[in-house]
Amino acid sequence: MIALHDLLSVADDAAAMYAPVCRDGATLLDRTAFRARVAALIALVQTRDAQRYALCIDDPFDFACALFALFACGKEPVIPANSTPGYLADLADAYEVVLTDADLPPAAFAADAAPAHTSRAAYPIDPQAPLTLYTSGSSGRPKPIRKTLAQFNAEVHTLEKQWGALVGDATMLASVPHHHIYGLLFRVLWPLAAGRAFDRAVSIEPLHLQTQIEQCGAAVIVSTPAQLSRWPALPGFADLTPAPRAFFSSGGPLGLEAAQEYAAAYGAAPLEIYGSTETGGIAWRRQDQTDAWQAVSGIEVRRDDDGALNVRSPHLDHAGWHRTDDKIAFDDEGRFRLQGRLDRVLKLDGKRVSLPELEARLALHPYVAQAAIVPLEGASRERVGAVVALTEAGCAALRDEGRVALAKVLRRHLAEYFDVVVLPRHWRFRVTLPFDARGKLPVAAVAAAFAPRSEGMEVLAEARNGDTLHYELRVPPTLVHFAGHFPGLPILPGVVQVDWAMRLAAEHVPGVRALASIDRLKFMAPVSPGAVLKLTLAHDVTRRRVQFAYRMNGRECASGVIVYGEAA
Repeated sequence: MIALHDLLSVADDAAAMYAPVCRDGATLLDRTAFRARVAALIALVQTRDAQRYALCIDDPFDFACALFALFACGKEPVIPANSTPGYLADLADAYEVVLTDADLPPAAFAADAAPAHTSRAAYPIDPQAPLTLYTSGSSGRPKPIRKTLAQFNAEVHTLEKQWGALVGDATMLASVPHHHIYGLLFRVLWPLAAGRAFDRAVSIEPLHLQTQIEQCGAAVIVSTPAQLSRWPALPGFADLTPAPRAFFSSGGPLGLEAAQEYAAAYGAAPLEIYGSTETGGIAWRRQDQTDAWQAVSGIEVRRDDDGALNVRSPHLDHAGWHRTDDKIAFDDEGRFRLQGRLDRVLKLDGKRVSLPELEARLALHPYVAQAAIVPLEGASRERVGAVVALTEAGCAALRDEGRVALAKVLRRHLAEYFDVVVLPRHWRFRVTLPFDARGKLPVAAVAAAFAPRSEGMEVLAEARNGDTLHYELRVPPTLVHFAGHFPGLPILPGVVQVDWAMRLAAEHVPGVRALASIDRLKFMAPVSPGAVLKLTLAHDVTRRRVQFAYRMNGRECASGVIVYGEAA
């Protein structure tokens, strides 16, 4: 291990200059290439007077080089959660210059053409150099978290102490971006300090992972619950060779069923990391061993009288205790279980209710894998809606009993703990919850489940049964496609039904985007405004086709087969 602030110092050991940094396909970029690239970016930064730079660089190698170039120049890096124009406009007071991939000189200028002595030059870095990240916060507004390089250095050394022996010389493969603390630490800073490579490409799905593993050999996967929960259903999941040494997960709880699938395929469940941008990593667990959380080495935890988790950690900017909004309960072995958050309390019809408590109670039902409760706007009275990711048993109940009956079962379950006036009145059922790329569950994404999608359909429920997906869709009466089709007797166009089937299929079968043909297309009954449709999508992996069928009131109204070719 090397201290992060010493990465650009002269190395006494010449072998250290050949330590791996980044794998780019078949090419391995070492520390010499890293320092040469940093030197080129230092020259770029030194031509500007700005002090604060927003790093919006998607390439992880160039991001790491730009980050340390800014540190070496005494500049302050600012890392926005994303680089959309509206988001950056909200942060306009936080930076003076935006650095993107397009602003950097060509890589050959830095790595291949730079004089050898350039990469040997020493650039001292202040261990207390500041770095600002942004998190969405409970309100959804960007919240700045200012940390120092010393805090990140303490955390990467903690990670190495906890899991360095397990990871060994493996390459870090990641499906997470590096613009938030989890990706920044696990994908970039920890490998840099430990002298192991991170892969330049984003790991998309198991077949892509296999290609990466064939190039690098030993590998560790850094991902999120949303990705990890999706991969077991995709081709090649259980056949990764050699098997990854570990799967890391963070950003939210991994569903127990998904954890068990990894344990069955690879002998151990993913290592889940619990923490926050403010605190860094706090605890970890493997659900094939326990659902309780164990504090990471060097971290102290305690519980306040109201149940709030308090943390004392070398990753903080002070030596005292940091109070969180997470409620916990300790077990007899000193581990803890999360019991929701202490905020997100609403008053419905004069009754106070904790949304995290509703979610936690709902998740106890055998039909529920995960649940999210969100306030709904636009009504004369306050109300909440529930978005539920179903277990296999829940999916079976949805198929056999229907959406309305399933919602009644879950309302009866909640009624054992809560006053009926605070129970969710609106329900959406999903295969997974709408986690974003950072593994977070934005309030806006949960609320969006109760509105028509941009394509016009309103997805009331979805369930999976092997390679078959089942949907319940509402056709909004205001749908634009009814205009002129036909005057006085509006009917949903057949092309829209085909489009909806393709879009939903593509969310789970990406190959559908390489459409070859639509075969055996039939329309048997008209679909009117306000109709509720049941859609079945049956995927035949071997023949590369998805058969779809719409039913309305028990009668089939449209069907066909989506045939797709090899992905480009």
